Amino acid sequence: MPRIRDFGVTPGYLPTGPLNAITDVAGVRVGHTTVHSDSHDVPWRTGVTAIWPHAGDVLLESVYAAIFALNGVGEMTGRTLIDEWGLLSFPILLTGTNHVGIVYHWGLQYLFEHGAQEAGLTSLITLVAECDDSYLDGSQGLAITRDDVYAALDSAASGPVAEGCVGAGTGMQLFDFKGGIGTSSRIVQVGQAHYTVGALVLTNFGARHEMRIDGIPVGRMLNDDLQRGAGEGSCIVVLATDAPLHARQCERLAKRAALGLARTGSTARDMSGEIIVAFATGKHIPVNAGAEIDIRVLVEGPSNAGASALNELFTGAVETTEEAVYNALVAAVTTYGVDGHVLHAIPHDRLRSLLAHE
Repeated sequence: MPRIRDFGVTPGYLPTGPLNAITDVAGVRVGHTTVHSDSHDVPWRTGVTAIWPHAGDVLLESVYAAIFALNGVGEMTGRTLIDEWGLLSFPILLTGTNHVGIVYHWGLQYLFEHGAQEAGLTSLITLVAECDDSYLDGSQGLAITRDDVYAALDSAASGPVAEGCVGAGTGMQLFDFKGGIGTSSRIVQVGQAHYTVGALVLTNFGARHEMRIDGIPVGRMLNDDLQRGAGEGSCIVVLATDAPLHARQCERLAKRAALGLARTGSTARDMSGEIIVAFATGKHIPVNAGAEIDIRVLVEGPSNAGASALNELFTGAVETTEEAVYNALVAAVTTYGVDGHVLHAIPHDRLRSLLAHE
């Protein structure tokens, strides 16, 4: 599976984690279910991606989290709860727009069958975020089943993350080329401590002429005769870190992911939904914590340690989001869909040539 570093591009200056993936944040797990089939001659091109935020029981141990909508033409269920409490207490599921309802339903049923009842929980909420894959997917919300949602949650693992046309990224576009899932990570130093920032993106956005790779206007350099895709879309960014942040600091981190999207050429178009969720695993909040709990957080603003402790984390969020988008682009393959629609993979040979001459 190609990644952008195979093309000689090393976005930013911070070092990556061992896998250069969101799973470099300890405890984070990712799983995919890919639906690439035909039903009665109608192409189904969609899927589910599941992210577990930590290795413990997410229903019994929350982590601080926040959501930032750069442009809000999209859906992320559970947002009001996260906005109100600043806590993430459930897995994150990504899918196509028309499948939000069924994925939400089976996501809840999975949680009821895997610990909710034993914990005495009779009502649940989970987070489902979407991008519109209907340019390729003709299923109109019929493709995803119980088994698909359960498989994505069950298969989630802490190792390498598949990218491109997998899971929720199966039918997605990127700058009028084929896109999908991408991921990356950065290691940052704060004082004597080292923390990891990781991103996973579900890309479905961008106009080709605005695309830039490591500052190079690649989109304008590619010939206009290359077939274009669906146009405006969306992008979901999931940011994870093991740094000790509280909810407001998570929101500040999420905003920096928007700068990473901008580096790739995103302008958060009017019909697009760039929604970012960031969570921090540095402190788990147990449900039986009682009325008070001590937490450890990084200091904002000036301190005796010198520069702000958050500066490198902010840079990490920018760089890892940027690189995750590039990885989604080069990992994707040409995909045919409904009504004769096709999204072409970005031509690797031409991309190498363009990058080499800059």
